[in-house]
Amino acid sequence: MPKRKNSKSKKSSNILLYTAWSLAIVAAMLVALVGGYYIGYEHAKKDISSKDQSKEKKRLSMLKKLEEASLKKEKDVSDRLKDVLKKRNTETLTDGEKASSLIGAAHEYDISTLPKAPKRDIKITSSKPKLAIILDDVSVKSHVNAIKSLNLPITMSFLPPSEFRPNSHILAAKENFYMVHLPMEAENFTKEEPFTLRIKDSQKEISQRIEKIKKLFPKVQYINNHTGSKFTSDELAVNKLIYALQKQHINFIDSRTIATTKVPAVMKNYGMKYMARDVFIDHEMDKAYIKSQIKKAVKIAKAHGSAIAIGHPHANTIMALSESKKLFKDVELVLVNRLY
Repeated sequence: MPKRKNSKSKKSSNILLYTAWSLAIVAAMLVALVGGYYIGYEHAKKDISSKDQSKEKKRLSMLKKLEEASLKKEKDVSDRLKDVLKKRNTETLTDGEKASSLIGAAHEYDISTLPKAPKRDIKITSSKPKLAIILDDVSVKSHVNAIKSLNLPITMSFLPPSEFRPNSHILAAKENFYMVHLPMEAENFTKEEPFTLRIKDSQKEISQRIEKIKKLFPKVQYINNHTGSKFTSDELAVNKLIYALQKQHINFIDSRTIATTKVPAVMKNYGMKYMARDVFIDHEMDKAYIKSQIKKAVKIAKAHGSAIAIGHPHANTIMALSESKKLFKDVELVLVNRLY
């Protein structure tokens, strides 16, 4: 009997031992599994982190390359622009006139204080504000080349042909869109251009002058005044002009060369929209000043939904526009026919 008890006890002991070993093996497997998962997770984390860092490095490298390419492109454009302007300042034109001898922007107005822009309502629009930049006095090939070098939608306003600039209408004919910068009588200005309209001109004379302009510039849709402080401040003279322009389906943009302009009143009488210059960008020829005026034009466009800035194809104006391209990101730069 004692032997049977020992045999049972031994069997029981073996079962416990096997159970213990089984549990130990299971525990070891669980530990190995958990440890492997943890180690694998950490490795995966490191691998993902490493891949993310690699992607970020590639992204930063790509951005750096794009930035360098952009700077190179800007430098190339700037260098090409300088070449164009250099040629412009040194070339002798076919008519014998030096391009650098063209008069400055101040000829556009004849009073000591620059006329203010017209009062306008604050207008918040869902669409991007529009800014039209008109460059007046375009009359020779070097002007056209310099403006085109900017690769911006700039509206060129051509002076009618003259003895010294006989080909302005021929140059304009090559463009899809342009304006005419029509000379008008000024309060104090001695260097009058051909085709100048005067306050004593009859309706017939003014109408004939506009007809001739239409023949020289058949695609013209818009005209703005060159000088004209005396003419635009005379209501009767402005009435004659707007009547003649309507007959030829031409719009008028007031350069606002004088504060007492009668164009707004006349346009209202005709039931037409008044379009006018908001900013002269090169009242002063200093490049820093021109840039500040460009900023002002952008600000006005953002406040009112649109704006018109007027300048001239001077070297500093062209360079200032080229160096201000980043300012135009907040507005849509358009030709004047897309303004409204």
